[in-house]
Parts: sequence; structure tokens; C-alpha cells
Amino acid sequence: MNKTVWLLTLAQALAMSATPIMVLLGGIVGAQLSPTPELATLPLALTVVGVALTVIPASRLMRRYGRRLVFLLGSLWGAGSGLLAMAAIQASHFWLFCFSGIMLGGAASIVLQYRFAAMEAVPVTQAAKAASRVLLGGLAAAIIGPELAVFGESLLTTRFAGAFMMLSLICLASFVVLLFYREPESLQDESSSREAGRPLPEILSSPMIWVAILGGMLGYALMSLIMTATPLHMHHHGSHSLADTKWVIQSHIIAMYLPSLFSGWLIARLGIVPMMLAGLVAYLATVVMALSGSGLLNYWSALVLLGIGWNFLFVGATALLPNCYRPVEKFRVQAFNDSFVFSAQAVASLSAGWLLHSFGWQTLLLSTLPFIGMLLIVIASWQWRQRAVSQA
Repeated sequence: MNKTVWLLTLAQALAMSATPIMVLLGGIVGAQLSPTPELATLPLALTVVGVALTVIPASRLMRRYGRRLVFLLGSLWGAGSGLLAMAAIQASHFWLFCFSGIMLGGAASIVLQYRFAAMEAVPVTQAAKAASRVLLGGLAAAIIGPELAVFGESLLTTRFAGAFMMLSLICLASFVVLLFYREPESLQDESSSREAGRPLPEILSSPMIWVAILGGMLGYALMSLIMTATPLHMHHHGSHSLADTKWVIQSHIIAMYLPSLFSGWLIARLGIVPMMLAGLVAYLATVVMALSGSGLLNYWSALVLLGIGWNFLFVGATALLPNCYRPVEKFRVQAFNDSFVFSAQAVASLSAGWLLHSFGWQTLLLSTLPFIGMLLIVIASWQWRQRAVSQA
């Protein structure tokens, strides 16, 4: 794998370390600051809303000015979000803390484009491996982020404010790494190209692209729904310690990215569809494990399975998407895909606190089953059409 992929992997490891800090502390800080219990997970949910709102503008900026400039600005934007969150906690201002979540989501939406930059820096045959390699940076983030959150918990006089100061510092470290990133000349040529490509409705007429989009959508949405609710349910409803909650979330994020060591290889050997189906099986096992008890091992096992399922679904969907567009169409289709994916994630995250408070943990888990079944039907329908066309 070339130097650009490794550089983006390091930048991903640093920048993505900001997200576990908000994942671990967003609901806990929200519960302390929010006027009602139903709003406790709103800051974390608004982080995902920030991702959804920023995907298309960020993609347009990349098309016009190139990826490098937008990547650098995204790191600075992330650092600013951490400082704003720190100020909000010190001032006990819930809505300001919510706005910092939106800002962090905007920075995260740019980080999520690193996978496409890596895929464009290698031959098509290595695209899946490049995407999984960059996502592997999240493995380091899973270790760094929660540790920074716990380290910063009492670093300043106001509890948890120091954790978000650490978030700013880690984003600045990512900025330094990205100073060494250079886009391939072919990408710079494409950014300045005036060729329009096919109309979007024509691109979307292919069943394959909807398998890719729905795979990413449901993979992210179902993962976010359960992940957002878990720290709050463990810490406030299940009376588990912050250290235990941190361990579960940390293990979950490790499980999200550790399979990237071999998921690209598995796609090359087994194919994209078997990987996505394996991800759905892992999601079903998550629900079963979480419903079977409220002990620490139940939470841990369920969240590890959830992370593995997300990796298989998301890497599979990401590897499938480039087969659905031409190079000149990439920014438009990538933006369309990510707007769907992260809008669904935003809805799921926004629903998590309300579902948990209004209907309980078990209902929240059971609500994922119809969506798992829907994606199975979509994949089966696409495969049936593929076979019908090949036999004709």
C-alpha cells in the first residue's frame, strides 16, 4: 500500500479519536446539563446531524478546491468544536454543548472522506484494501479517544471540560499530519474538469447502487441507535461505573475497526455480498446478546458484535459504491451516498434517547429487526436480478 494511504490512516487515527470522546461523554454530560432526561443524548445525536448537514457542502468544496485544503480546514474546525464544548461545560450551558456537537459532526464528515481519497490513490483492484486500511486508523482512535476522555475528566476544575480540551489537541495533531498529504495529479485534473457525467436519476436507476447506499445507511443507523443508547443505559439505568462503560464503548470501537486488518482481503476472496450478509448476521447476534441480560458481559459482547457487523456492512458497501459511477461522477455520487447514510444515522441517534426513555431498552433493540430484514430482501432481490440477466 502506498505512502498516501498510510498518511491518511495516521490522520484518520488522530482525527477519529475525537469521536469516541463525544460517544463516551456526550450522553453523560448531556444528562448533567439537559433540562429533561429525554434530551440527554441530544448532543451526541446532533454530532451525527452535523455530519449529515456538512456532507454535500464539503464534497462541493473538495470538487472545487481539492481534498487537501478541505481536509486541513476540517481539522481546525474539529479543534474549534472541542474548545466550544469545553466552554459550554464550564458555563453549564446545554444548548452551547449541543452546538459543539454539530460542529464536531461537521469535522467528522470531512474525516469520513479520507476513505475515498485512499481508494483514489491506488489501482481499482486495491480499492477495497485501501478503504479498509484507512478505516483501520479508527482502531487506534478507539484506544486513544476513550483514554483521553478519562484522562481529561478531572484535568480542569470543571468535570469533563479537560476531556474536550484534549479533543482539540488531537484534532490539531491531525492537522500537522495532513500538511504532508498531497493529492495525486489525476485527482487535481478531475477537480478542474467541466465534464458533467450522467444525470443522477440515470445513475440511481441501477439496483446495485441502492444496495451500496442502503448497506451504508442501515449499517450506520442501527449501529448508532444502539451505541448512542448504551452508555446512558449502562451508566444511569444499569448503575455500571464510568470505567466499565468506557471499556464497553472502547471495545465496541475497537471491534468496528480491527476487522479492517482482514476485511479487504475477505472481500477479495469471498466477495462483497457475503461480507454484507455476515455483517447482518452479526447485527442479529447483537440483538440476541443484548436481550439476554443486563450484566457487563452482555453489554460487552453485544457491542463487540455490533462493531464487527458495522465493519463488514460499511466496508462492503464502500467497496461496492465505486462500481456504480464513473470517475467524473465520483464527488456527486459520494456526496449523495453519504448524505443518505449520515441522515439515517442522525435520525437513529436523535431517536435513541427518546426510544430508551419512552419505551425501554428491549423495545429499542427489537426495533432494529425490521430494518435488518429489509436489507436482506434488497440484497436478495439484486442478486436474483443479476442471475436473471446473466442467464438471459
